[in-house]
Amino acid sequence: MHSAQANHAYRAASARRSPREQEADVFRRATGALRAAQRGTPMDQVKALADNSRLWMMVGDLLQDPANALPAALRASIVSVGHALQREMRQAAPDFAFLIAVNEDVTAGLSG
Repeated sequence: MHSAQANHAYRAASARRSPREQEADVFRRATGALRAAQRGTPMDQVKALADNSRLWMMVGDLLQDPANALPAALRASIVSVGHALQREMRQAAPDFAFLIAVNEDVTAGLSG
């Protein structure tokens, strides 16, 4: 499939799903990568942790945007969770089960 066709197909599929469901998909992908990395090579783990870290940095940036419509207290709580996850991901031996559980909780919240 050519990139123009792939881009068109992605846009068409995305138009039928809510932004929340699209966000949940991003968390599902990150969670799947973390799950696979648990049993994978050290390089798999580094990549999955880096991708998850970028996801949570983006979440933090979006939540700190004054135009964000979520209540301030909720935004602050999610940012705090993101900071805890970032600390965990920087550990020599991160707790993958913890990272996966938090991502799954966020996915469930976005999907529900």
